[in-house]
Amino acid sequence: MDQSRENIIEDSQDEIDIGELLRYLKTKWIVIVAVFLIGVIGAGVGTKCLITPKYTAVSKLYVVSASGKNIVNLDDLRLGTTLSSDYTELLKTRPICNEIISDLGLDYTVSQLKSMISIVPIEDTRLLTVSVVSADPEEAKNIANTLADKAVTYLPKLMGISAPNIAEEAITPAVPSSPSTKKNVALGGILALALIVGIYTVRFLMDDTVKTAEDVEKIIGVMPLTVILEYQDKDKKKQGRHRRK
Repeated sequence: MDQSRENIIEDSQDEIDIGELLRYLKTKWIVIVAVFLIGVIGAGVGTKCLITPKYTAVSKLYVVSASGKNIVNLDDLRLGTTLSSDYTELLKTRPICNEIISDLGLDYTVSQLKSMISIVPIEDTRLLTVSVVSADPEEAKNIANTLADKAVTYLPKLMGISAPNIAEEAITPAVPSSPSTKKNVALGGILALALIVGIYTVRFLMDDTVKTAEDVEKIIGVMPLTVILEYQDKDKKKQGRHRRK
């Protein structure tokens, strides 16, 4: 009998009453909302004050050259598609990076400059996008355009072809590309909400006190016939104090 009762108690403790948990969380809604707002405001202020904005400047290269004087044939188009991957790697080689650093008087190492540059082929085209990310928008534009110029002058000599050509020069970005204030604010609010709900959920699950007749029924499997309320009359309590005096 005792063993079966212990099993009932263990089973009742393992079960989670979702409805009861939601009702418990509902009683804490003021704290939950307050913590959510603190997370939102904190993430927004942190994004604005603690994170340096980054700007992205983009130039574009066209990697097709004509095998004849002014005629582009199918072989030229196929060659341009094949060369896109080669250009992507060659444009970030040490000689080109060193020339860019020297020409613009940059205070970067080759590795630092490479980390700022992203070269990606545009799908189904013979175009390459040269993206440069910097905390200085003017610097981002200058690096992107200088890299495009180097591609036009350096790569033809290296590869023995007339491509690539500049399809679009970079302009000074007016709006930072990162960080995203909206994204960080939403993330801060979600994390704060998850944290406070998680804390209250753990407290709810750790609370094994019996509060209602239903709790008694869950534990021993029998509904109590009556409930004795713990109550002490205020007048009797005062009388007891006077007697002690």
